[in-house]
Amino acid sequence: MSFHRRNFRAAAAIAACAGLVLSGSATAAAAQTVPSGELGDSIERSALQRHLIAMQRIADAHDGNRVAGSVGHETSAEYVAQRLEEKGFEITRQEFPFTYTETLAEKLTVGGEDVPVTVMSYSKSTEEGGLTAPLAAVESDDTPGCEAEDYGDVTGKIALVERGECDFAQKQAAAADAGAVAALIYNNEPGELNGTLGDAESARIPTGGVAQEDAQKLIDADGEDITVELRELQEERTTYNLIAETTTGRDDNVVMAGAHIDSVVDGPGINDNATGAVGLLETALQMGGSPDINNKVRFAWWGAEEFGLVGSTHYVNSLSADEQLDIALYLNFDMIGSPNAGYFTHDGTYPDSGLPYGSNAITEAFTESMAGRDIEVEAEPVNGRSDYAEFAAYGIPIGGVYTGAEGKKTEEQAEKWGGEAGVAYDSCYHTPCDNLGNVDYDALAVNGQGLADVIDGYAMSTEDVNGIAPQEAKDRAAVAEQRSAQQRAAVATADSEALAR
Repeated sequence: MSFHRRNFRAAAAIAACAGLVLSGSATAAAAQTVPSGELGDSIERSALQRHLIAMQRIADAHDGNRVAGSVGHETSAEYVAQRLEEKGFEITRQEFPFTYTETLAEKLTVGGEDVPVTVMSYSKSTEEGGLTAPLAAVESDDTPGCEAEDYGDVTGKIALVERGECDFAQKQAAAADAGAVAALIYNNEPGELNGTLGDAESARIPTGGVAQEDAQKLIDADGEDITVELRELQEERTTYNLIAETTTGRDDNVVMAGAHIDSVVDGPGINDNATGAVGLLETALQMGGSPDINNKVRFAWWGAEEFGLVGSTHYVNSLSADEQLDIALYLNFDMIGSPNAGYFTHDGTYPDSGLPYGSNAITEAFTESMAGRDIEVEAEPVNGRSDYAEFAAYGIPIGGVYTGAEGKKTEEQAEKWGGEAGVAYDSCYHTPCDNLGNVDYDALAVNGQGLADVIDGYAMSTEDVNGIAPQEAKDRAAVAEQRSAQQRAAVATADSEALAR
């Protein structure tokens, strides 16, 4: 489906019929709504809730989701776009193709018992009814299943391998090279394993994920025949990124902030990631399209994140080397209202974290901002599972805050932050119950305020990240130098005239 201009208008009309679009024409470029330094305090819980209600209603009106390539996603993006246009932002819609995937069958039978399994995105599919073959459990080591020799001879067998050290695509490719007809990857931490092979071209054999809790049952069945059915619909579709930037600020030191706005096909995606999307939206609305800032701010609402970070990856790769250099830093917000919330920021320690230089300053900025709001964040290593990944790959400093997904809250975290230990931060992650009832609104509000604090600060100066002084300081220095030069010239002229007398 190609999203031409008439489609954007249609989506706006759909949203209007649902009572989601504000009445009135778009205003001319708006001045800054909130003075610099006060942006975080302007983010109100009630405004964030109102935007989330809109996202829930959009999902309800479109098959229960806002998945990329659907009218639900498009209507969500146009809800954001209309409000930004009314604040005077410059709006761009960047179209791109992606491979849409949807699960058709997930079944694993071991010893006559069903074991939960999740088909990995972009996996090859089994025949309908599945395939039956001997199970071959691969011995775990420091790099389990990352090379073909790790598997031995698994010709005609279903390989079972532990998660870790290399990506899922590499594991299934190595298993295929060793002769396996399918691969099962079990989690190396508690919980289910939802994974992706990244793209359809990487897929070699049917591949599924299994929870750590079920791994031993499979290991004990080593050598026995098992049956697995993993089938997935795959088709080419088109969607778009929505990008909005201020009309003010220098364009060679851009502060960029993004959040994906698409959901999975299985639910409305209110925590994942309407929370991040509306936090970013309200920040932009309060800032206004023409604020008095030193650095241009560019906001992005990514499409097709749930299909392998497709939108953000397309965006970064569409930029020239100079355009990439124009981006001072990238801030990412993915799930900021988890119901059993943790409070996390990315560990940007340089060089140990593997993130670009400057990321540590962003970590410190978020740590200080949240501390100012009585929240002690934990800095966690990045895992490449969100839209910061391609920015970091090209050397652009990154950072952000988030509240956790399928991982479980520890006793220490529960004591520090409240909530329930031993329970996932978001038990409805990627499921139909990720709805309005799946949000900690206090966490959403404080993270929304914290992200606005940091965007506000970097709009004025990125000196701690890349050494570039604020433009106004440079301007003052230039004026001072000009005056000094004029004074020197005047003195020289006076001296010359004195000598001539």
